[in-house]
Amino acid sequence: MVRKSEENAAEPVDVNDGTEPEIRISKQITIPPPNFQHASFHIRGTAPLVVHRFSVKTKQQIRDKMGAGKTQGSKRPAREPVDFDQQYEDARYRHKDGWDGFNASAIRNACISACRTVGFKMTIAKLSIFVEADGYDAIEPQIPLVRIIGDPIAQEDMGRVETGQPYIMVRPAYHNWAANVRIKWDADQFTLEDLTNLLSRVGQQVGLCEGRPDSPKSAGMGWGTFEIAGQQAI
Repeated sequence: MVRKSEENAAEPVDVNDGTEPEIRISKQITIPPPNFQHASFHIRGTAPLVVHRFSVKTKQQIRDKMGAGKTQGSKRPAREPVDFDQQYEDARYRHKDGWDGFNASAIRNACISACRTVGFKMTIAKLSIFVEADGYDAIEPQIPLVRIIGDPIAQEDMGRVETGQPYIMVRPAYHNWAANVRIKWDADQFTLEDLTNLLSRVGQQVGLCEGRPDSPKSAGMGWGTFEIAGQQAI
């Protein structure tokens, strides 16, 4: 309520003595809290799984070269003989307890890529699907691993380096392999059935690791495919 002052009739004075209700502006919150759910999927390989980690030795050589800076002349040092047994061992991911695995990010990246097959936004999938590690690599503990059920063999293949020269690569290959993959996902974006179907597309259309159908530089070698043999909400 406002009345005119006796001293200055033209000036309004607020005389709210507390009897009038205060006007409060309320804000409605429309963002719900995160709604994550968890499930475990037992996947079984339908083709060999070929793993190729970036060699720790090669990383060290690159580091040493970068640390030394540019040297005079262009004469290349003599090439060291290749130890194929060591090359095979260097390509494996190993847990400190001795079991083999593959980088857990491979499943997450493959799920994101598979969203293209159904027109779902990959940018949303990046925020919605996460793979829980069974453990971490013994040499590089920042690398999360999914445990591989199965034993590797040394597989020898021909490849090409960036210059186009042929190169023999020896990598671990897992035949008759399986894995239990634990996934955390945003249930406001995907149902369990959605996630199951997406993972099934990963197994049949995207694949994992080397020579997969979704290989960025080739059409793949038909490796890394799998099927879902069972699932369980956890």
